[in-house]
Amino acid sequence: MTPSASVTLLAAGALLAAACGGPGGEVRTAAAEPAAGATWVVPDTMIDAVLEAAGVAGPFAQATLSTKLMGSVLAVLVREGDRVAPRQALVRLDARDVAARRTQVDAAVAEVEAVFREATTQAGRIRALYADSAATRAQLDAAETGLARAEAAVRAAHAGAAELAALDDYTVVRAPFAGVVTRRFVDPGAFAAPGAPLVAVQDDSRLRVTVMVAPDAVRGVARGAPVTATIEGRQVPATVEGVIPAAAGNLYTVNAVVGNRDRALLAGSAATLALPQGRRPAIVVPVAALRREGDLVGVTVRGPEGDDIRWVRIGAPLGDLVEVVAGLRAGEHVVVPRAATEGR
Repeated sequence: MTPSASVTLLAAGALLAAACGGPGGEVRTAAAEPAAGATWVVPDTMIDAVLEAAGVAGPFAQATLSTKLMGSVLAVLVREGDRVAPRQALVRLDARDVAARRTQVDAAVAEVEAVFREATTQAGRIRALYADSAATRAQLDAAETGLARAEAAVRAAHAGAAELAALDDYTVVRAPFAGVVTRRFVDPGAFAAPGAPLVAVQDDSRLRVTVMVAPDAVRGVARGAPVTATIEGRQVPATVEGVIPAAAGNLYTVNAVVGNRDRALLAGSAATLALPQGRRPAIVVPVAALRREGDLVGVTVRGPEGDDIRWVRIGAPLGDLVEVVAGLRAGEHVVVPRAATEGR
């Protein structure tokens, strides 16, 4: 039987002195009587090797919102922790200056449009007179020039109105995406300056796990590859977003995206990514074969002289199996308790 699940490469820790006394690092303790159950012949197999890289699970998107205007804050419409929808109003600013400018711009637009209409009428008359030889070429050229100038003035006035309309959008600060308000920097009555932070919003419906690893660790990692992330002790599927050289040092940054629509995972939590590292040999046994006594983990090994309790060091689980890092050899027979085999 060859397991196909991935296993986490664990750094060898300090094994209890009692677990390091026999050949190969194992200690045998005689069992009281032969254990009931089936035997498992320990295979020497190959498993997928991974590297656990530590990092942080940050929000997929975050923004600190400000304005181009200078004025008083009339209202702050949200509190920290509030959920917001895209384009939802968050802060309202005093718009009296913008309103006054809008009146001026509207008047200017009306004036240049009136001049343009008059220039269009005048140019039409001169063209007709010139066609009947009742107007000179100089009169026609003057009329055409006046029309062109009036048309340019109309375009400039409308551009100014569009610019003011864009500026008018800054009187209400809106959420750029759905998310949660993480901080409000101002209260009603405060003075808002261009570029000064007003509200911070983050999208936590997805999380971006960021880790930094050595170049050799990313050779088998590509954009779009599925990997496993561990956040707050929970293993969740993730998708590699990108692999790029880090800004400093001989390292690479790996970003992976994790779905979080139920918001069960918190942005800013410590996280790890299991990065694939190819295949490696390993010793595995059924999880049901393990027995625990305090911090010790052991298995019952069946030999020619009977059953022994063997204390071992284990790695990560592989579904119904688990890697044994030390304490067992391929070809040995491990007893799987009868209750575990009957439940299959």
